[in-house]
Amino acid sequence: MTESATETVLDTQGLTCPMPLLKAKQALNRLPAQALLRVYATDPGSVRDFATFARQSGHELLESTSADGVFTYLLRKKPV
Repeated sequence: MTESATETVLDTQGLTCPMPLLKAKQALNRLPAQALLRVYATDPGSVRDFATFARQSGHELLESTSADGVFTYLLRKKPV
């Protein structure tokens, strides 16, 4: 996991369900409210997982894209 001034990046490429989502949940728990988390994954099931997680958790899924077999998600941690 790497951090920049604007967002934290989590690379879960090569991991299969449920690990990308689990790692993202752990990362979000360490971040302050409203922080941004960008996740890279290669598991196709992560598309459904991240959409469902955002709906159920209150975190905002700002972006969900894919290119060349890599799925990218941008999440904003919910307010306190």
